[in-house]
Amino acid sequence: MSTPKIALVGVGSMGSLHARVTGQSERCELARIVDPRQDVGQQVAELYGAAWTPEIGDLSDVDAVILASATETHYGLALEVLNQGKPLLVEKPVCADLAQTEEVLALAAQRGLPIMCGLLERYNPAVMTALDLLTEPVYVSAVRHSPYAPRIRTGVAWDLLVHDVDLAIRCMGGAEPNNFSAGVGQFHPDSVPGAEDVVNTLLGFPSGAIASVSASRIGQRKIRTLSITELDRLIEVDLLTRNITIYHHVSQDAATPDGRGYRQQAIIEIPELVTAREPLATQLDRFLELIAGKVDADAERASILPSHRAVASVRAQSTAAR
Repeated sequence: MSTPKIALVGVGSMGSLHARVTGQSERCELARIVDPRQDVGQQVAELYGAAWTPEIGDLSDVDAVILASATETHYGLALEVLNQGKPLLVEKPVCADLAQTEEVLALAAQRGLPIMCGLLERYNPAVMTALDLLTEPVYVSAVRHSPYAPRIRTGVAWDLLVHDVDLAIRCMGGAEPNNFSAGVGQFHPDSVPGAEDVVNTLLGFPSGAIASVSASRIGQRKIRTLSITELDRLIEVDLLTRNITIYHHVSQDAATPDGRGYRQQAIIEIPELVTAREPLATQLDRFLELIAGKVDADAERASILPSHRAVASVRAQSTAAR
């Protein structure tokens, strides 16, 4: 498979970005756009020299599929793709239901098909750099706040929280959290009943390390931060600007000579990023390597479930507490 042909399902907000990155890639061909809206689907297809169809139909003309439709459609469409024997990159979450996610992943395993979840922050250059630098993290703090987006019908746990839960798990070397506590709130009048607007959760890991993750979709500005504490340093990541800063505290607080304040000393490091490549392009490269057999498909598939299981546990606990 020298130049894989890719079908893209859904060209909404995220799908249009996939169309650009896939259409501009020299490693694959964007062969087909699938979207029920003819005006939107045909326009994107013409822009990148692809065909347009309103439904998935027969996939014999493509080698793999990127699924970027609305979350509530993922389950049925993913099964349709996998049952036709095609590798799949599905936007996060795989499904907004753990049982459905497990079924989709089990079908991929049963059929020996590569599957990948679009947990895009894994490919943020600052995150990749931070993960390369870690030794023994003991505390992770992540904040992901956004203004309200009416188009997103699922709650903030599946839409936003899953990203940073996944990052926390990766910071801990892939270890799954074994205890959870969470505060959940629904406040916006336009949110679907049961679709939470704010989640603050504390995750405990077998090592004793903890992670605090905050997700909100009623913020007044976009915030994406990740702080990783080790005993001898703090690694701070701004996921929006893709900046990373490392702090080493070297002296205790001391009063200033005039007695009106305190000072302390810290060494600050600004590491060079491991890449400057756009995260979506890096993710596509990995998907192409996955379908070419250059990435362990079993390990990739296994890396998807931990964050989905954790988010499901957080939601179940919060529901039981109401």
